[in-house]
Amino acid sequence: MLRNILKDFFLWLIASVICILWRVIAAKSAIIPYWVLFSAMMGIWMVLSFLFGKYRSYKVAWYWQELLALLAVTGIEIALSYIVLPRLNYGLSPAVATWTVAIVAFIDSILLLFAHYWKYATNLTVPPMVIEPREKAQVSRTDEPRSEASLETVHQAVLSLTTEEDYQLLLSKAHLDSRQTKVIANRDRFSILQIPDYQYLTLVDLTILNEVKGINQRFCMANQKLPDDGIYVCCYRPLDYIKTKILNSYPKGINYIVYAYWFLMRRVVPRLMFFSRLYYDLTKGHKRVLSRTEVLGRLYYCGFEVVEEVHSGHIVYVFAHRHSQPYPQEQLKLHGPIIKLNRVGKDKQIFAFYKMRTMHPYAEYIQKYVFDQRGGMSIADKSDSDFRITAWGRFLRKYWLDELPMLINWFKRDCKLVGVRPLSQTMFDQYPPELQDKRTRCKPGLIPPFYIDHPNDMESLFASENKYLDEYFAHPFKTDCKYFFLTLKSILFGKMHSA
Repeated sequence: MLRNILKDFFLWLIASVICILWRVIAAKSAIIPYWVLFSAMMGIWMVLSFLFGKYRSYKVAWYWQELLALLAVTGIEIALSYIVLPRLNYGLSPAVATWTVAIVAFIDSILLLFAHYWKYATNLTVPPMVIEPREKAQVSRTDEPRSEASLETVHQAVLSLTTEEDYQLLLSKAHLDSRQTKVIANRDRFSILQIPDYQYLTLVDLTILNEVKGINQRFCMANQKLPDDGIYVCCYRPLDYIKTKILNSYPKGINYIVYAYWFLMRRVVPRLMFFSRLYYDLTKGHKRVLSRTEVLGRLYYCGFEVVEEVHSGHIVYVFAHRHSQPYPQEQLKLHGPIIKLNRVGKDKQIFAFYKMRTMHPYAEYIQKYVFDQRGGMSIADKSDSDFRITAWGRFLRKYWLDELPMLINWFKRDCKLVGVRPLSQTMFDQYPPELQDKRTRCKPGLIPPFYIDHPNDMESLFASENKYLDEYFAHPFKTDCKYFFLTLKSILFGKMHSA
């Protein structure tokens, strides 16, 4: 309530100043009576606001309730001005009072609309999906071939959604001719709940993910219905295909302008906290723009491991087997340019590490998948070979802009200025146990030693960190000063850039 009273006080102060300055014909001696009357009107406004419930918190009141209260208070205040002011002979006409009230009401209505839209836009909390723990489960249906009539029915159903080429692909890789395979093609994710538990070894979901809402819940439901090591097949239209199509559809030069506008409206705006909920409420999740990283990351987040990706025209089919229970289905915050990443800190405590967003959403969940594709963990510059990094992410990393938010961790004293870089749990697990213990005996740092040693393989990286840590434990202040100035030299004269 106090916040609302202060808001009204300043609104009346602003409106009174505007109306007094507008009345340039008023004598200086009349200014003080004006202020007295405006103060009285403000007091009446606040009393009426309290009586009509306008001072309730916007978090508990409906927008229309507060708007009606505002209109009622405004109407009564104007009516009182026309009844009372003509009898006071203060030189203040009802018209001036009406303009003052109107200014206050107009600004207040704008603030009211903004406050309730903010409540709407930031209320992104989705009730968490309850993931029931389960014992090991085997497929209950026996593996036997379909009859010719049954297979033809499946054939026609698949052709109604895709092409003959895709049917042959799924026939060979997803075993559509087996009764252990179930084909689904319904945008309503809750239709998956009607499938009996563990009856099918393979679920083939032919609904294009770009056209569905609640992708995570869809994946989690499929995870619950599949037996251990069951196969889930999904499909989506990748971002790269849409980009290529736009660039090839317009003359050179214009095509990049069209693509920039499309990217802003379809990729950036939906990720902004202020517009995200409105965008998805209007589109109902249709024609979503999905990157390869996001689809694979969502699958891993929901307990799957990707086995194979197959391109067929403008569609990508992803074959994944059920690996584990899904992650706890908390509400992930995907909007905003700054992200918080879970990192291993001192004493192996997990803390939030701040960085500029340079990767597609859900990138952290497929870190091991990327490592496996490369044949193991690598310290090579990921900007050129890591598909998880966005185009603007490469630019940010090249000029160190992505690391500016890490200063928040320095101010919070989660990190030192110089020290070994905090690692994700996946990467931390790849380190030798001795080095794990050694690097968690002190706080991690923002400026790592590899900026000086330039290791080109993991063994060299381990040696670089061991060397720094040994020196640090012997002479902490001296070592950090040495590495700080050597890093400046490496950046300024060695053309070192962020990776």
